[in-house]
Amino acid sequence: MSTVKAFRASILHFTADPAMSDKAHSWHEDGLLVVVQGRVLAAGDYDRLKDTLPPGTQVRDYRGKIIMPGFIDTHIHYPQTDMIASPAPGLLPWLDTYTFPTERQFKDPEHARGVADFFVKELLRCGTTTAMVYCTVHQESVDAFFGAAEAHNLRVAAGKVMMDRHCPDFLQDTAERGARESEELIHRWHNKGRNMYALTPRFAPTSTEAQLAMCGELARAYPDTYVQTHVAENTDEVAWVKSLFPEARSYLDVYDKFGLLRKRSMYAHCIWLDDEDRARMADTGAAVSMCATSNLFLGSGLFDFAAADRQQVALSLATDVGGGTSFSMLQTMNETYKVARMGGTYLPALRMFYMATLGGARSMQLEGTVGNFVAGAEADFVVLDPKATPLLERRTTRCDSLEELLFAVALLGDDRTVAATYAAGAQVHQRGE
Repeated sequence: MSTVKAFRASILHFTADPAMSDKAHSWHEDGLLVVVQGRVLAAGDYDRLKDTLPPGTQVRDYRGKIIMPGFIDTHIHYPQTDMIASPAPGLLPWLDTYTFPTERQFKDPEHARGVADFFVKELLRCGTTTAMVYCTVHQESVDAFFGAAEAHNLRVAAGKVMMDRHCPDFLQDTAERGARESEELIHRWHNKGRNMYALTPRFAPTSTEAQLAMCGELARAYPDTYVQTHVAENTDEVAWVKSLFPEARSYLDVYDKFGLLRKRSMYAHCIWLDDEDRARMADTGAAVSMCATSNLFLGSGLFDFAAADRQQVALSLATDVGGGTSFSMLQTMNETYKVARMGGTYLPALRMFYMATLGGARSMQLEGTVGNFVAGAEADFVVLDPKATPLLERRTTRCDSLEELLFAVALLGDDRTVAATYAAGAQVHQRGE
């Protein structure tokens, strides 16, 4: 019996940023994706590849649908699943009223496992196969999340939140315990299967200088781990950081002084940065996670695409649940497009799909592992149905170009558009089941 799997559909993936190259994508209207032992063997035209299949290979027929790499969500909080869509006048009161009380419950392993299982299934229902995930201060929350991700063989990065001040007593760590428990979790989970560890100081105001210094020491000791945190999301937050770290040139500079700007560091929001900050991110290989949905929901501001592109900072998309109001990367593209237009930038659909796939992989230093269909990449992919809803079907039957088709899917699509999701070549979600 053949170990080769084959999938026939329209095939789309990216090899470069469409904003930087005229030959950034590969599109095969009648295409074939060939997978062996969970990895991509080939992707291209059906007529060219069909005769290379071993005798007896079953071809899964998805004609009329689009297969592309699974979506990569570079900033999301799994403990906030149950408080999504909670009303508040801004970021800081939202944290105090909803976020911290919700996170308190994750000391209970059974509660954490229940939320983690629902969260992972929701990602898959929306076509997301890789994510950078925040847990809580509790080790139990990290164990629960990695266990749920492992059960579906997803490639994820996650970590224990580090907070040793300006938070409720029931969530407050110490610098020493936060570092010690983070290191224990690195040894328990990092590079075990497809799990990867992310050092996770929540944001500068909730960490003392001692904690940030210890986090920087761990980042140097374990250079292939990730660093994830928030920066320059909200003007009140920026002013608070200035009062706490008056010697720092900027909010981003606080992290830089502790060695937390490097490759595999992911900074969410990045709205209120200046050009010196952006240049520093580009120089160090640190990446931006854009969270349009939550930025609109919390009234935080509009991301400046033109300024980021001038400095050629690595950009990726994120839902930021539960400040974000949807797990769907398609709905996130919808909001991202509008944020860009309000700031005077036009985002083509091709670029939005790039940022949700290869752009995310590049930001995470995972190009060649996930994010496109180059030979040897892990076969994580999503099957999108352009006829998923009556309106989407009516609109997409009138499209005259790939750009127009993708734009309609991005602006009108949601979780219903995801017909199936695959991780390492195995189906992990089927619409309607």
